[in-house]
Amino acid sequence: MPIAVGDNLPQVNFRVMTPEGPAVKTTEDVFKGRRVVLFAVPGAFTPTCHKNHLPGYLTHYDEIKAKGVDAIAVTGVNDVFVMNAWADATGGKGKIEFLADGNGDFAKAVGLVMDGSGFGLGVRSQRYAMLVDNGVVKSIAVEDAPGKADTSGAEAMLASLQ
Repeated sequence: MPIAVGDNLPQVNFRVMTPEGPAVKTTEDVFKGRRVVLFAVPGAFTPTCHKNHLPGYLTHYDEIKAKGVDAIAVTGVNDVFVMNAWADATGGKGKIEFLADGNGDFAKAVGLVMDGSGFGLGVRSQRYAMLVDNGVVKSIAVEDAPGKADTSGAEAMLASLQ
């Protein structure tokens, strides 16, 4: 059953790139005591993710932060090196937190896995966006198709923020 409004995020380990190399960041490290917009993508550098979903969050970064959001983070079932390269390629480094979910542990734990085997992608995350306050899901929007970034896009998230 997918995660829902009012649920606590599960405790998992993400991988992030630091100046010293890859490091572990737990769910608690990312979300405790903070109001975070988290969006998930099926894959870094894939067309909708790279040309639509992530760029929207960069475009509306200041507006989203002005709504009392402490951080914007993205997760995908990609390794830390791919997520770091994507951060560099998009100009998102230093603004958006790139959380590698290389084994899909977070995607599985929140019940939002997508089978991309038909496209040679294997198990991936569904596309969604959620507002998380101190580890508790306050809102969530899951796309009905992986090629869409409408209800989970930055404009929709911005409109929903109080």
